[in-house]
Amino acid sequence: MTPGELEAFLTTQRTCRVATVSADGAPHVSTLWFVWDGASMWLYSVVRSRRWTDLRRDPRVAVVVDTGEEYDELRGAELSGRVEFVGEAPRTGQLCAELDFPETLFARKHFGLQEMPHDGRHAWLRLTPEKTVSWDFRKLTPG
Repeated sequence: MTPGELEAFLTTQRTCRVATVSADGAPHVSTLWFVWDGASMWLYSVVRSRRWTDLRRDPRVAVVVDTGEEYDELRGAELSGRVEFVGEAPRTGQLCAELDFPETLFARKHFGLQEMPHDGRHAWLRLTPEKTVSWDFRKLTPG
């Protein structure tokens, strides 16, 4: 994908798959909603999850966002790097200026709300990718 196509793709997609490394070295993959702010992917994770535990111990992560059913429709991106934990955990809504923008994006995109509802079970992870790889099989020419 071109940079503009990738930006539009990450802005409009809702679901990603997050790969972490378990304590025994085994991979663990789980699905999450996310928002993209133009530079970072924001993940809203349950803090009592294997994913959260894995990332607390080892913040390395790979995230895949993809779509398409038929081979010539497949497109997506893999973002990898290290997550940062932002705000209190679990999130209860304490003032945190750094979360104002991603929480507004997330509330609008996933809940159709203007403000983020806090359930006291989730907290924020920010991935500013160190590496991004994308693909768009719709651009392949028959050959």
